[in-house]
Amino acid sequence: MAGPTPAFWQERFDKKETGWDRGGPSPRLLAWLEEGALQPCRIAVPGCGRGWEVAELAQRGFEVTAIDYTPAAVQQTRALLDARALEATVVQADVLSYRPDAVFDAIYEQTCLCALHPDHWFAYAQQLHRWLKPGAALWVMFMQAIRPAATETGLIEGPPYHCDINAMRALFTARDWEWPKPPYAKVPHSNALHELGLRLIRC
Repeated sequence: MAGPTPAFWQERFDKKETGWDRGGPSPRLLAWLEEGALQPCRIAVPGCGRGWEVAELAQRGFEVTAIDYTPAAVQQTRALLDARALEATVVQADVLSYRPDAVFDAIYEQTCLCALHPDHWFAYAQQLHRWLKPGAALWVMFMQAIRPAATETGLIEGPPYHCDINAMRALFTARDWEWPKPPYAKVPHSNALHELGLRLIRC
């Protein structure tokens, strides 16, 4: 398998090398919730990490399914839910092969895509499309992690892998997804990086 493995991510958790973790839910998710743009529904959170967004959604009445293939992420998400007396389904599974029992009304994709090697992006995008009902929304954060070596020599560096917006348009094609018009919300992240937050509608 190209790119990081479950063992790679488990080691990051074991060593507490989780610089991507904000220690709380994404401000963009909170804004969507406060604006009423994202309403309670059956929602998936792939690559759930420590579960901050899972807990926030569960607290607001969403029926949440959290997915991660790293044991530590699953354990910590369940522990966070237990500590807050919240309920959600937490599944230890590979997002590239996971099959839900029923399609979702929404997906919140924050850190899973940029954590996957680009070799797996096409398969992952197909998975997200299969998981959603027609007309349902993919609430997505595209990580902007431009590195000089990529533009100068074509070297692929990550994680996080840079989710160039042109590449994302080619990945999430207009045949399968309805795109909003830019500009998209810029959300600051760690290490001087940022994300672009937007909603795609499944065709």
